[in-house]
Amino acid sequence: MNITVETIIAAPIAKVWTLYNAPEHIKNWNAASDDWHTTASTVDLREGGQFSSRMEAKDGSMGFDFAGTFTKIVEHKLIEYTFGDRKATIQFADSEDGVKLDITFEAETTYSPEQQQQGWQAILNNFKRYVESLN
Repeated sequence: MNITVETIIAAPIAKVWTLYNAPEHIKNWNAASDDWHTTASTVDLREGGQFSSRMEAKDGSMGFDFAGTFTKIVEHKLIEYTFGDRKATIQFADSEDGVKLDITFEAETTYSPEQQQQGWQAILNNFKRYVESLN
């Protein structure tokens, strides 16, 4: 089962692309709620390159690494990657109001599709707020 989240960001596509992929920026927006944060991030943005973000509860009670391998990169347009045995696709497209960003990912079985969609959408909403705050 695939799940898609999306948003429109009022910023130029080059800026959206850079802020989405730069580790120093990822640490500023990559969390689904205010009680979580990303403490470390690495990105080797090329086909076959690896990425990893360390996501932790701010109270130190738990954390995990979200990591994977890029399988396809089309600058300012598309990122495909695998994480574990699942796949995700990110599409960047110019729109009248800015950049339309769609993320489609394969659902996992531990959490309900609704929970997964809400979590990924919350992170994407944080990204939108972060980018637009820098305009």
